[in-house]
Amino acid sequence: MFRLGIRRAATSASSLSRLQKPLWGSHLSTVRSFGTTNGSDSSNPVALQMINYALGHARSQKSEESYAHALLVLEQGLANLRQADSGNEDGVGMVLLAMSTLLSEREQSYDAIEKLLMVLKLDRSSLGMRVAAYEGVIGLILEEGKDVIASIHANRCLQLFPSRPENEGNAIEDLYIQANAIKGLVELVKGNIVSAELHFRMCQFNDLLEDKWYMGNVALSLGKVSLGAICALGQLATHSGNFTDAEEILTKALTKAEEHFGSSHPNVGVVLICIAIMFGHKAKMEQSSSILIQEGLYRRAIDLLKAPSLDLGVVHMPAARRDMWALARGGYAEVLCVQQNRKGEGERMKSWAEYAWMMRYSRRLSLADALEITEPSKVAIIDARVHRVI
Repeated sequence: MFRLGIRRAATSASSLSRLQKPLWGSHLSTVRSFGTTNGSDSSNPVALQMINYALGHARSQKSEESYAHALLVLEQGLANLRQADSGNEDGVGMVLLAMSTLLSEREQSYDAIEKLLMVLKLDRSSLGMRVAAYEGVIGLILEEGKDVIASIHANRCLQLFPSRPENEGNAIEDLYIQANAIKGLVELVKGNIVSAELHFRMCQFNDLLEDKWYMGNVALSLGKVSLGAICALGQLATHSGNFTDAEEILTKALTKAEEHFGSSHPNVGVVLICIAIMFGHKAKMEQSSSILIQEGLYRRAIDLLKAPSLDLGVVHMPAARRDMWALARGGYAEVLCVQQNRKGEGERMKSWAEYAWMMRYSRRLSLADALEITEPSKVAIIDARVHRVI
């Protein structure tokens, strides 16, 4: 069953995505998604109703028209909110966050970032709203490969807290934890392991409970965070040699990605890379062959991630998704190089992938190491939230 599903995902560009209920189907989860406290006076029921309708409509159809209609609803609602109550900036911020989420799902990162920066310019928005906006901005900027700018925003987010807010109430403490987690992610992506560990340690002094403050939006949305966690677990099982569990977990990730984002979204391509790498490891460990499956997965991933032509020089291509392009083409090259009649094509693709991989200056391992099961210190994990290799 798994292999049939994988072959379908790898070869069919028009496979139908499953429909699901909106991710924020309940009042509680909607509140958590857009930067407000559960049950507090800062919640805006009109904004919540608007957001639920817009997200539900966009994601139920997953078409350009449904997303355009959802954005129009939110734009009209935003104008009404501003006219009705100029002091309710959290309501305005919630709608802007929802708009940025929809824009990012349609791969309009520039516009999504613009909406988030508008949230940060609100004079009387809550602390939770600002942390939410910073997290969204940082997630999107990390996807774009602009690590220096991401680090600047992460520092600004931490500066919202003049000191560690111990004994000031769980809500403020949780936001402080979130700010440190954001900074830790930035440091991890940059390869600053010691610094990342320091910030992640700050996240251990309090539990992050389901009924408390906002825990992610836009590039770090609840849907994407959940997908990233499942992918990471599947990769861990792969590197541990537990291929049965890896297949099951990564199948779940693939289904989740297709259901939430649609079958032609780049997030599906990221999961397919994880699955292709898993099949490669499994074939080597079991001394079997899965060349056709791997080739189909890599080709489909390259297509979904809109990888540039091999004729385009690496220097001239954008930094966004470069990790994913390098991994997909590097893995595909391995598959081609073992086929005598396609070795030339494979070598050309391998050269392109290795050059693209080394364009990241903080690399601690080669592309070959990233595609192999090696010692624990050289294990590469794809972070599906930001499309980067850690």
